[in-house]
Amino acid sequence: MKAKRQKKTTVGVIDSEVLAFTAGRDCILDRALIEADCMGSAAHVTMLSRMPLKPRLFSEKERRQVIAGLVEIMQRAAQGKFEITLDDQDVHLAVERTLTEQLGDLGKKVHTGRSRNDQVALDLRLYGKDQLLGTILEAAELADGLTRVARRHAADPMVGRTHMQPAMPSSVGLWAAAFSESLLDDIALLINAFELNDQSPLGSAASYGVPLPLDRQLVSDLLGFSRPVHNVLYANNARGKLESIVLNAMSQVMLTLSRLAQDLILFSMPEFAYFSLPDSCCTGSSIMPQKKNPDVLELIRAKTSKVIAFSLAVQEIVKASPSGYNRDIQEAKEPFMDGISTARSSLRIMSQLVEGLKVNREKLLAGFTPDVFATDYALERVAGGMPFRDAYHYVKEHLDELEALDPYKAIAQKTHLGGTAGMDFDLLDRRISGAILFVAEERNSFYGAVSKLMGIPYPLARK
Repeated sequence: MKAKRQKKTTVGVIDSEVLAFTAGRDCILDRALIEADCMGSAAHVTMLSRMPLKPRLFSEKERRQVIAGLVEIMQRAAQGKFEITLDDQDVHLAVERTLTEQLGDLGKKVHTGRSRNDQVALDLRLYGKDQLLGTILEAAELADGLTRVARRHAADPMVGRTHMQPAMPSSVGLWAAAFSESLLDDIALLINAFELNDQSPLGSAASYGVPLPLDRQLVSDLLGFSRPVHNVLYANNARGKLESIVLNAMSQVMLTLSRLAQDLILFSMPEFAYFSLPDSCCTGSSIMPQKKNPDVLELIRAKTSKVIAFSLAVQEIVKASPSGYNRDIQEAKEPFMDGISTARSSLRIMSQLVEGLKVNREKLLAGFTPDVFATDYALERVAGGMPFRDAYHYVKEHLDELEALDPYKAIAQKTHLGGTAGMDFDLLDRRISGAILFVAEERNSFYGAVSKLMGIPYPLARK
C-alpha cells in the first residue's frame, strides 16, 4: 500500500494525490489570470483601507506597499517569471503567498472579507472583458476586409446557388458582403455578452457576503466595471452561466467563419476556380508535389465544432449545480479560455486569408449557363403582363431554348435594397466603425481605471 504523502498548503494539509486532482490544470490556466488577480487585490485592499473601521485595516502607506508588491508580481508575470506551483493550487494563493513572503503579516491581511469564490469570478470577468474587446476588434477587422472585397468586386458576376445547384445571377460583392453583415450581427452578440460580463462580483465572498461594511460600488469603479453584480448569491451562481453566454457568442462567430470557410474551399477547387487562396495560407503534401491544401479553412470548420462543444460542455457542467459555489465549476475554466482563444485565432487567420484572396473573373463568367437566367426570363414575361405562375411554367417547359443573357446587365437590374446593385456598403462601414469605436472607448475606460489603480501604465509590455 502506498504511503500517503501530505502537502501543506495555505489553506491546510492535504494528500498530494488529492491536491493534484483538485488543482487540476489551474496551475497552468491561471497564468492567464495573474494580472487580473493582482488588479482585483489592489482594488480590494484600496477599498479595505477606506472602510470606516478603527483601527483601519490598512493605512495608506500599507496600501501603497501592497500595491507595489502586486505591481511587481504583474511585471514578473509579463516577463514569464512568476510561477504558480501545485502547492499554491491556484493564482489566488500564489499571489497571497508571494505578498506574504514580501510583506510578512501585511500580506496575510489581503484576503480579509474575500473568498476565492468571488476572486475567481472577478478574475474571469476581467479576463473576459479584455478578451471580448479583442474579439470584437478582430471580428470588425475581418468584416472590414470582407467589405473591401465586396466593394472591389461589386460588379463581378458570380452564379448564386441554392442546394449547391446554379440558381440565379449574383455577384462576388453580394457574396462577400453577406459574410461581413453576418459578422456584424455576431459583434452585436459579443457586445451583449460584454455588457453582461461587465459587472463586478467582488465583495460577494463565498456567496453570502460578510459582516463588514464593504464598499462594492467602489471596487467596481476602481476596476472600470459598469456596475457591481447586485445579489451576492447570484454573483457566484452566475459562474458557468456567464461563460456559456460568452461562448455562445463565440460560437456564432465561428459559425460565420465555418460557412465562409466551406464556400472558399468549394469555390477555390479547380472545378470552380472562382477564387485563388493565398499560398501563405495553404500547405503542401508530403508525397504529391502539386498539392495546395486549404488546411486553414478545414481546421476552422473543425474548430467551429470545438467551440460549440465548449459552450455545451459548460452548460452541462452547471445545469444541475445547487446554489452557492460548487467545485464542478472549476471544469468550466478550460473550455471557456480555449473557446475564446480558438475563436480569436480563427478570426486572425481568416483575415489574413481574405486579404490575399484573388478573384478569377473568367472562371466566374464561365459558370453562367443559360439556365441561370431562367428566373430572369420568367420575370421578363411577368413584366409583359403574364401571371407569374404561367410565366414560370412557360420557361420551365422551354429551358432548352434559353440563351445566356449578359450577367453584368442581369446583376445591374437588381437595384432594390440589398440586391446586387442595391448594396449599401457605407452602412457596413458605419457599423464596422461603430464596433471599433466601442472597443476604443471601453479599452480607454478599462485601461485608464487599471492604470490609475496600479499607478503604472497599463497594459504592460510583454516578453
